[in-house]
Amino acid sequence: MDGLLEVLLGLILGAIAMYWIYSLFSRKRNKETTEHQSTVLLERIKNVCKLISVEGDFAEIYKYENTRERFMSLVSSKKKALIVINAKVHIGYDLQKIHLQANNAKKQIVLTNFPPPQILSIEPQLEFYDIKNGLFNSFTPNDLTSLNQEAIKHIKDKIPQSGLMETASREALEAIMLMEKLVETIGWKLEYSSLELTDEERAKLIAFK
Repeated sequence: MDGLLEVLLGLILGAIAMYWIYSLFSRKRNKETTEHQSTVLLERIKNVCKLISVEGDFAEIYKYENTRERFMSLVSSKKKALIVINAKVHIGYDLQKIHLQANNAKKQIVLTNFPPPQILSIEPQLEFYDIKNGLFNSFTPNDLTSLNQEAIKHIKDKIPQSGLMETASREALEAIMLMEKLVETIGWKLEYSSLELTDEERAKLIAFK
């Protein structure tokens, strides 16, 4: 009889030990799976954000004049040109300023900051017309560098009125919607309540849901 009790006690203790080992392994595996999911989600979201950019083409006519004086300002010499500026402008986002965190316990991707759009690049191409050199003031190869810089500044001043920034902001809103749907495909949730959004933008996000 005592032998039978020992066998039963051994089986019970063995079953308890096996259940404890299985539970420990299962929790560890679930944790690893959750952490893997969050890592994959964060990488996918970053890839989505990389697609955000708005391109604009500018065509501007720029009148350039430069006057040089000699002999105590008694004699002046002017060089001038009519320049057509064709520029390609890219508006986008600094991905390093996007703040994403994974809350594995709640299965949430928390978006706490989405930066405003900014100018990523301005690529001007200059075409010169009606070039006129002064007597002792003519165009030199160094002028091209200077004119490129002036062209970039000229185009940059035109961007606020172009609507490119507003278009980029709409693209960002659509990106957040896409991120939310992406997160939901594996049963997670995108949390962005801390973002500073306008009432119109929040209404669009709610309507999208």
